[in-house]
Amino acid sequence: MGLLAKVTRETPVQISADFLEHLFAGYPYHDFRVCFWDGSTWGRADQPRLTLVLEHPGALRAMFLNPSELTLGEAYIYNDFDIEGDIEAALEMGEHLLSREYSLSERLHLGTILEKLPAHGRPRAVAQPRKLRGAVHSKSRDRQAVTYHYDLPPEFYQLFLDRRMIYSCAYFQHPEENLDVAQEHKLDYLCRKLRLRRGERLLDIGCGWGGLIIHAAAHYGVQALGVTLSESQAELARQRIREGGLEENCSAQVRDYRDLNGTAKFGKIVSVGMFEHVGEALLPEYFARAWRLLEPGGVFLNHGIAYSAKYQRRGPSFVDRYVFPDGELVPINTTLHAAEDAGFEVRDVESLREHYALTLHQWGQRLEANAEQARRIADVTTYRIWRLYMASSAHAFRSGRLNLYQSLLTKSVSGSSGLPLRREDWYRK
Repeated sequence: MGLLAKVTRETPVQISADFLEHLFAGYPYHDFRVCFWDGSTWGRADQPRLTLVLEHPGALRAMFLNPSELTLGEAYIYNDFDIEGDIEAALEMGEHLLSREYSLSERLHLGTILEKLPAHGRPRAVAQPRKLRGAVHSKSRDRQAVTYHYDLPPEFYQLFLDRRMIYSCAYFQHPEENLDVAQEHKLDYLCRKLRLRRGERLLDIGCGWGGLIIHAAAHYGVQALGVTLSESQAELARQRIREGGLEENCSAQVRDYRDLNGTAKFGKIVSVGMFEHVGEALLPEYFARAWRLLEPGGVFLNHGIAYSAKYQRRGPSFVDRYVFPDGELVPINTTLHAAEDAGFEVRDVESLREHYALTLHQWGQRLEANAEQARRIADVTTYRIWRLYMASSAHAFRSGRLNLYQSLLTKSVSGSSGLPLRREDWYRK
């Protein structure tokens, strides 16, 4: 009987259950369960918030033998395990497990358990991250990076974005607000912050599918130019400009902002969600270029994601490897320092952190609701990458690791910013 019990304990299911008992010792939440590849389960939740599905006997070994944000992410996209239910809750769990401090003896014990599991439960359908060529943040390499992320079929983005296909933080009046409405609020909020006036020339650096330039031209009467490195984005933007009858005062070009001629002046410049691709080393050039393109007395609104200055990175992240190659985030103080060095006066800085968490949550829900179509338009691995990316980003904004700032910068003349003393016009209905 003793020998039989020993054999039973050494089956992959029992080894995995033993590992889970040690891994989650002291974990304060019991609203989840784990389902093994044979259909048996571990955990005490009757109605779990989420279920981790281990797809083969070596799943836990693939996930935790060398645990990191990247290895856990890869184990998910390679289908070593699946997540049913609330994926954002799974991200909270993962962060807790990765941040936990283990003693040397605990690490050795957990490693010994994992070594009993098979190294490979089944062949992996490996998704290779994009290999970019050339110097980091050179024009050619930046175009490769942007193409990698943004040139999925527009139909894929339409599955989770609003009807205008605005791929940046929305602006909510309340948490349950419809995404289409919240994105319209955001477009109008940007225009009001810029205080656009009929006939002004507006430059949108990183215009995406043209939502902002179309809105500004149609509702504020500006002459709007948008630039992007994505031919796919520009093509759809031009189509929408034609459909709106705005060809005379609105255009989208495939162009690097560094190639814009400084003699072509704009009264207002905006950059929404492009700043993350610039790179810290090129921030001086980025702001200097905007300064040269802006008319005296003009306004530049920079809308970008920032790391918390207290956040300490621990090696490459899943998003860096599989979603935004060469993307770089910096704290807001680094951004403002570079802007001031270029000559700008910082007039306003607003955090929209909670708004981006809400935006990403809605994107993720929409993507999951259209999972079958997403897998058909792209493929299974791409769907899993994007599902994880949205959930992990939503968690990062909720936790404060990431923030989203709108910085209003002016090219003041003789000490005069040209701005009113108060900002009531930003909030008018």
